[in-house]
Amino acid sequence: MNNQKNSFFGKIDWLTIMLWLSLCIIGLFNIRAAVFNPDMPGFFSLGTNYGKQSLYLVSAIILGISILIIDAKFFSSASPIFYGITAILLVIVLVVGRNVGGNQAWIDLGFFRLQPSEFAKLSTCLLLANFLSAQSNKAPTMQTLAMGAGIVLFPVFLVMLQPDTGSALAFFSLIFVFYREGYVNNELLIFGGLCILLFVLALLFNPWILILVLALIIGFFMWSFRKKRKYIINLSILFAACTAFILCVDLVYDHVLQPHQRDRIDIILGKTQDLRGKGYNLNQSKIAIGSGQFWGKGYLQGTQTKYNFVPEQSTDFIFCTVGEEWGFVGSVTLITIYLTLLLRIIHIAERQRSAFARIYAYGVASILFFHLFINIGMTIGIIPVIGIPLPFVSYGGSSLWSFTILLFIMLKFDSNRKGVV
Repeated sequence: MNNQKNSFFGKIDWLTIMLWLSLCIIGLFNIRAAVFNPDMPGFFSLGTNYGKQSLYLVSAIILGISILIIDAKFFSSASPIFYGITAILLVIVLVVGRNVGGNQAWIDLGFFRLQPSEFAKLSTCLLLANFLSAQSNKAPTMQTLAMGAGIVLFPVFLVMLQPDTGSALAFFSLIFVFYREGYVNNELLIFGGLCILLFVLALLFNPWILILVLALIIGFFMWSFRKKRKYIINLSILFAACTAFILCVDLVYDHVLQPHQRDRIDIILGKTQDLRGKGYNLNQSKIAIGSGQFWGKGYLQGTQTKYNFVPEQSTDFIFCTVGEEWGFVGSVTLITIYLTLLLRIIHIAERQRSAFARIYAYGVASILFFHLFINIGMTIGIIPVIGIPLPFVSYGGSSLWSFTILLFIMLKFDSNRKGVV
């Protein structure tokens, strides 16, 4: 028994692999349901998306096995090279990339379309882990934070040139890595959340009324802490910063965001309703999920799915297929598998002996959580529609491969640690 535990396969976290494989298989079945072709019913019919996804899954399994065989030190030492390669690809896609849906984000290789931004998330996690782990024995400094932020923001800049806002935003989820390593404190996270809240409120209400309400709230706290000068100063700075932020919202909204982005936000906030135009995708998505009710309509029985009412249903809106054909039970089951995977990744991160492996694992958890929250949130109408895939479930070779590599590198680090838990 001890020999089994100390063997190569005994060190691998098989629970995580089973969760990964479960999500991949769920994705394959739902991609088949979303674009089912009765003339080519087989899973390996390469003329269909589900046939191609079957091939992508087989190749992903081969990739995963290969990663587990490679020496773990290779990934840490080669992280600058990976980062450099993906940066070059992000530049190349701006020159020769194929434009799909307004985003020049794919390099057409003939038999396959490569999306460099998906792999850039992986290389950024690796290089960030390499950099921060080298500073792990030192007290966190603003210089280190700035350099780490630069590693994250450089690919964000290149991705925004495509422009692919959804993929660019995913990089900002790595703020949780900085938080775990002590570079970002609770106050900064709270301030970030406050900015998001104020941005939404400033779009819904008159900014001067919002500033007045904010002044009353902060005034109350200043009166409560009137004997503590430090709190008074901090609250005054907070009020000034929030006021400046509120007054800048309209400027950013009108001159920074693209028209289609403003339209999506207006629809989410209920400022406009265009069920046959700008709000069509979201409306059809909610109809599809709601029509599944508790148990769902059954596999391959979804009418919204079958008649292509929901655009991009095998990619960005794959969760609609789950909701319609598998209902509330299926949707909750899928989300439970994801949450179990995320908790497992955090558990794996905390049991690492090396700072590199821990930081990288938190990067994996951050990226997966962002994609899960945003993708499902946009299909049920609580988040503006952003074109990002549901990890391991949405159709696409670049997405499946990049997330698989991201996860299996973490598993390799975990299997290489001392003292298997």
